[in-house]
Amino acid sequence: MVKFSEDPVSITFAALADPTRRDMLHRLAGGQRSVSELAAPFDMSLPAVMKHLRVLERAGLLTHEKSGRVRRCQLNAAPMRGAAEWIARYQRFWSDQLDALAAFFETPPAPNRKKRPQKRARQKRRHIKQGAKQ
Repeated sequence: MVKFSEDPVSITFAALADPTRRDMLHRLAGGQRSVSELAAPFDMSLPAVMKHLRVLERAGLLTHEKSGRVRRCQLNAAPMRGAAEWIARYQRFWSDQLDALAAFFETPPAPNRKKRPQKRARQKRRHIKQGAKQ
């Protein structure tokens, strides 16, 4: 059975996981929108749009107010701060890892030494030389 986390960062990431919801948030970044304005570009039913909005509202990414029959939605970006901080910790980790990799490739290689032939190759040459003497 799947357990749903109540951790705010997990809820935020779950809400941001869907491209439709991310697009809705992008539209809300420009200002308030009605539900029908948010639903217009998507080929889905109004109940499906409402489900997406409920997920965003549960994550705290969206607030709404009802004025008559029109429900207007507004972006609340504050919960994204926790997600951004979580990502920033791993960004530092990957930055350090990539810096170490870059340093490895920027270090000049050691001078080439003449490699000694492997034992099997020496035996083969010895065998050929002995055959030529006979």
